[in-house]
Amino acid sequence: MVPQFLFSASFILFFLYCPPILAQSPAAAPAPAGPTNVTKVLEKGGQFSVFIRLLKATQEDVTLNGQLNNTNNAITIFAPSDNAFSSLKSGTLNSLNDQEKAELVQFHIIPQFLSSSQFQTVSNPLTTQAGSGGRLELNVTTTGNSVNITTGLTNTSVSGTIYTDNQLAVYQVDKVLLPLDIFTPKPPTPAPAPEKPKKRSKAAASPESPADASGAVSFAVLNNVVFFGVCMVAAIYSL
Repeated sequence: MVPQFLFSASFILFFLYCPPILAQSPAAAPAPAGPTNVTKVLEKGGQFSVFIRLLKATQEDVTLNGQLNNTNNAITIFAPSDNAFSSLKSGTLNSLNDQEKAELVQFHIIPQFLSSSQFQTVSNPLTTQAGSGGRLELNVTTTGNSVNITTGLTNTSVSGTIYTDNQLAVYQVDKVLLPLDIFTPKPPTPAPAPEKPKKRSKAAASPESPADASGAVSFAVLNNVVFFGVCMVAAIYSL
């Protein structure tokens, strides 16, 4: 049987040494946040399947995810709902080539972060990811809490906020934003100015020109005068 004093000593030693050992155990680290993925953000919205399909088909999703995760670039996306695409004229998307589809997607992307409050003070026109110039830009106006977007062909409003994290903002729009650059005829390329006719030199003038004709007449008269003079001299010496 274990003596009482040995049991008491073991009990005291347990309380003296166990707390420091437990305190040194490392705390569980929080799970790392995953990289931003634009298509997953839209998938959670639940009504952007057509826009997601276009992003993947044009590989714009790869470009956007790279910008968000590998740079400090900020982005705002105006995402058309599936209902917005269904309201387009039948065959509209199928009529576009690959370059035009990429431009259409880029037209819905602003290369800067815009919070809902910044729409009140943003400067127009907004340059899109598709490029600069009046045929590739948007105009945003606000009336109270309503945000209106115009492209020259489309007039719609922001109907909801899908996602925002101070680098990426995704807003829902209920119409597809149609750029003038794709859906209206481009202005014709001006024709080059006609070349001025070159001046012709006197040496290259036609033999029948007035100057040459007068010269030929003068030479014939001179020949006649000389011939007449020679005849007169011969007549005098023959006398």
